[in-house]
Amino acid sequence: MINTYLGHPILLALFVAAAAGAVPAGAQDKKADEATLSSEINLTPEEQAERDGRKACKVAICDAFHNRKPGADIACAITKSMRKEQLQKIVSKAKVSWPWGRVVCKTDVKASREMLIKAMTEPKIEAQFEMHKITCTVEREKEAPSEISAEMSPKITFENGKATKAALMWGKVDGPTVIKGAMWTATAADNTIGVLQSMIVEDVNDFVDKKCDEVKADWKK
Repeated sequence: MINTYLGHPILLALFVAAAAGAVPAGAQDKKADEATLSSEINLTPEEQAERDGRKACKVAICDAFHNRKPGADIACAITKSMRKEQLQKIVSKAKVSWPWGRVVCKTDVKASREMLIKAMTEPKIEAQFEMHKITCTVEREKEAPSEISAEMSPKITFENGKATKAALMWGKVDGPTVIKGAMWTATAADNTIGVLQSMIVEDVNDFVDKKCDEVKADWKK
């Protein structure tokens, strides 16, 4: 969950869920991959402002993971926008396509510092996160933007400082019928069989290692 908010494009799990009832995707297109990579590097002023706004939260979480000193719990509001081509690359992993446009999501990240420290130091721990509400604006070509929201209370199992298992524990989903229906079906399936588990585990471990290294100069102070 940590990295789905801050490192890798926000709310990977939410986007996969929202697109689960969409059009099946074919083989992954190399040009689409190149466009995605390019769009992540060449940020618009709005995207750069969003990234700058998330940095303090990222540093605070990395500080807890790596410095492991007592302090304030994590509490920060973040915003992340995703382009259509970025979303398409993400949801293609679930063999579907993204039928809408850009998405802008907001959430309040909350995490116990003590829990994050234990995740890195205990032989094994199941980290239970508070309920998080995620609100997104989805742009649609021929219609006005739609507002969607979803609740989740993630549980992540850590063993020797590595995430090994994850469950997003989806709750209430709200939004227009066409989007809500797809999300509800997918989130229910994820709660039952954990279809997103491996992606979240990979995402969390990538955050702790690679993404924290990106702001190492700040949390090492």
